[in-house]
Amino acid sequence: MTAPTRADAAPGYRPGRTLRLSVELRRQLKRRRTQVTLGLIALLPALLWLAFSFAEQGPATGSISVVDLAQRSGTNFAVFAMFTSATFLLVVVVALFFGDTIASEASWSSLRYLLATPVPRARLLRQKALVAAMLSVAALLVLPGSALLVGWAAYGGGDLISPAGETLDPGPAVLRLLLSAGYLTLHLSWVAALALLLSVVTDAPLGAVGGAVMVSIVSQILDTITALEGLRDYLPTHYATAWADLLASQIDWGDMTRGVFSALSYAAVLGALAVWRFARKDITS
Repeated sequence: MTAPTRADAAPGYRPGRTLRLSVELRRQLKRRRTQVTLGLIALLPALLWLAFSFAEQGPATGSISVVDLAQRSGTNFAVFAMFTSATFLLVVVVALFFGDTIASEASWSSLRYLLATPVPRARLLRQKALVAAMLSVAALLVLPGSALLVGWAAYGGGDLISPAGETLDPGPAVLRLLLSAGYLTLHLSWVAALALLLSVVTDAPLGAVGGAVMVSIVSQILDTITALEGLRDYLPTHYATAWADLLASQIDWGDMTRGVFSALSYAAVLGALAVWRFARKDITS
């Protein structure tokens, strides 16, 4: 099903004004899925604080980890919240928002009616992807923001202390956390593009979300196999924790630069495949 040409279009029809971004954003924000997801992300730091409050102090070890430093200051607590969420929870959140875009409409049998409005296919996919990106970025900002508020309330606003013993003042530490969220936003673009591709391939939202998460898990497992040597550099999750370099007093941008390039390369290819596949998708069956 294609949009009408200029000659046979109804009076006043403008393809560029169909499915406005504000309309789709309001629609997604009203969904219980969106509200629960963002609510749980905001609540996670409070749950971590409760876990620390009720946990017994373990025996001292010879090394210091992010977990050991989590209760030293509010910024350390926020860093711990990011570490615990970056490689799985945030992957699930991004996969959820993008994997549910087209597949959910197909499962509700509403996709054919959206295209019959008519909304051009490329515009429909773009608008839904943009809204999914907005919600994903919101989640990536809500987590460190909520963690900072809980951390400052529970542990004060002291310096950020890295496992290497380096310290950062609270102001620069907060800026580094924002940069970390920015890096994760770019890094997880490959997850977003993969989930979007799976969303146009299948009519099952759970399959699209679960497929993207499964690929991430498999990639992380393969990344632990040292026998693969240099091949691990090409795995999409290889630079997932490169943002930790932002915690040092002197930032090494090497791994983060490679991580951004790798993620955006995967995202470009997978996103192009999603556009190509959706343009040929049969929505009548």
